[in-house]
Amino acid sequence: MVAASLAGALALGAAAPTPALALTPTTTPSVAVAASVAHPSGDARISTAFALPGAKVYPEGIAADPRTHTVYVGSYTDGTIYRTRRGRAEAEVFLPSGTDGRRTANGLRVDARGRLWVTDSTAGVSVYDTATGRRLAHFEVAAGSARFVNDLTLTPDGTAYLTDSIRGVIYRVTPRQLAVGSGVLTDAYDLTPAMRPRPAGSYSLNGITSDRAGRYLLTVDMTAGDLYRIDLRTGAVRRVALSGGDMKAADGLDLAPDGTLRVAHNVTNTLTRWQVCADGTRARLTRTITDPSLQIPTTLARVPGRTLVVRSQFDKGGPLDFDGTGTPTAFTVASVRGL
Repeated sequence: MVAASLAGALALGAAAPTPALALTPTTTPSVAVAASVAHPSGDARISTAFALPGAKVYPEGIAADPRTHTVYVGSYTDGTIYRTRRGRAEAEVFLPSGTDGRRTANGLRVDARGRLWVTDSTAGVSVYDTATGRRLAHFEVAAGSARFVNDLTLTPDGTAYLTDSIRGVIYRVTPRQLAVGSGVLTDAYDLTPAMRPRPAGSYSLNGITSDRAGRYLLTVDMTAGDLYRIDLRTGAVRRVALSGGDMKAADGLDLAPDGTLRVAHNVTNTLTRWQVCADGTRARLTRTITDPSLQIPTTLARVPGRTLVVRSQFDKGGPLDFDGTGTPTAFTVASVRGL
């Protein structure tokens, strides 16, 4: 169903809402389903952080407020935004489905001033006041060719950078544009000349993160398994030299100030940890955790003492349930220690 919807949307010149893991033609239903069967975790490092209320949540994005450690999670299937505070066993609805016309939610980030950024793959990005829930700004995709606004990162100067998984470009929203409150997303960097050729109809850029000093961005081509570095001063794009592994099926990225890069690989139920060198040009794999209880992890967020990981369950009655027989368990966010 997802593939058929996407094909139709591409023919019409508009992107259909499909999950951020974005299956390629070489990914078969049997592989995706087999990789994500839900079992109790055999890894003592993985537990449940909190539950998400609802029978059809299918969460995708997650963000933690750096000031309060309040955590926000977005639903791919209807755009609901959930919120949970420290110590709570279950999240609450913060922004209901359909708020400001939003019917899906992909990437989430909270900026230094406590504003919540939410991408909608077919519409653009909205910015909300976390105290009131009021939308402060909205930036739309340009009309015309297909687009899939996926994930975003925020640099220290308040600029947002967003990936487009269909076009292979990165959009930019500056603080000045944010003050205006609306506009059309415009290209900042085109990575297609640097990326490896990919099968027709497949996706490329997915997760994105940035270093603490605001010198560069890192973004992943999930199909080829490559990580790219974009120099924010010169605009130069280069492939990061990876040692010990690759970034295939990589979805969410989180770069810590000490150069630790944490990655969620969706259909393989894998989390990896990398050590990125000081200038961001090389990364070495230092740890791998693979466990079926991760239930297709789409992204992650670091909070004090642990990593929170979204369990999407997309193959259990969701967008990756190709034969329509899957039944999800309760929707939860995992807590992972030692990553």
